[in-house]
Amino acid sequence: MASPHPVAPTASPLPLMQLATGFWAFKTLATADELGLFGMLDRLGGGTVEECAEELEIGTRPAGMLLTGCAALDLLERRGDGRFVNSALADAYLVPGRPYHFSGWLRMLDQRLYPGWGRLGEAVRTNRPTTWDPDKQLHLFDTEDPGLLSVFWEAMHAVSSWTAQRLGEVVDLTAGTRLLDVGGGSGAYAIELCRQHPGLKATVYDLPKVCPVAERNIADAGLADRIGTLPGDFLAEPALPGGHDVIVLSMILHDWDEDTNRMLLDKCCAALPPGGTLVISELMVDDDLTGPAPAALMSLNMLVETEGGRNYTAAEYTSWLRDAGFSEVRKVPFEAPGANAAVVARR
Repeated sequence: MASPHPVAPTASPLPLMQLATGFWAFKTLATADELGLFGMLDRLGGGTVEECAEELEIGTRPAGMLLTGCAALDLLERRGDGRFVNSALADAYLVPGRPYHFSGWLRMLDQRLYPGWGRLGEAVRTNRPTTWDPDKQLHLFDTEDPGLLSVFWEAMHAVSSWTAQRLGEVVDLTAGTRLLDVGGGSGAYAIELCRQHPGLKATVYDLPKVCPVAERNIADAGLADRIGTLPGDFLAEPALPGGHDVIVLSMILHDWDEDTNRMLLDKCCAALPPGGTLVISELMVDDDLTGPAPAALMSLNMLVETEGGRNYTAAEYTSWLRDAGFSEVRKVPFEAPGANAAVVARR
């Protein structure tokens, strides 16, 4: 029989409340971005609730709630005259046209991943992805809407650009002359690392339909004379392209199972000359499997998105690299949206 005077827990339930309502903050941000709030405030130099409602063609009641919500999340500031303006964070990343515009990432989360995460329980029970159907599609992006694919590449470019900047600050690539970005996608890593190292040239190696995305970004960056693209399939091809003394695997290995990753690392070792460098950039799970939260949750995202991927530990990468023939393996921690560490190894 339950006690009529139960002892109250000493721990506060507030952390659980914050976890349970976490999606409120995300949807507030995503909706403000979808409506064009941040671009509108930048264009007008700020606005009152009434002015924002008129510009966004919504009612004053939801406009006021949305503006207050964004201010509470430090996305907006309210001046003494009652006008809302973008915060420094929103100004840097949420205004269209800024160099590191983050909107594509938000739209990809909102349109693609949010529905898939709504079925996370199904993914856990079945060990199958929920954002696509392996029984009906050849791969993740087979039959995907072209508009959503465009959003995906915009998203990955934004996240990867900032991550590549931080990687270049903590991993010394000054001895490298030619870099191979395996599965380089939008070209963000090649672009940012070549910007940081004037003597470096790079090749973005990815599927034929992806290379034009990288080519556009490379041209926009003014680096077409130093960065090229090479179409190919790093899983299907028997060997990786040679002629490079640095290979980067950025947010690649979390897509695949251990056997596939070991195969790819073997190919990297064979493609590099003696003394060449391999850099793995990922959100890495702690060796004791207790966190950190961004890597652990990204690993669950791989359950929603892939058939065999997950986020791995530095210890796992170290073991695989040594088995493949690499030496001088070390972990280099850093903080960025798409990675929390690099594992660097010498051929």
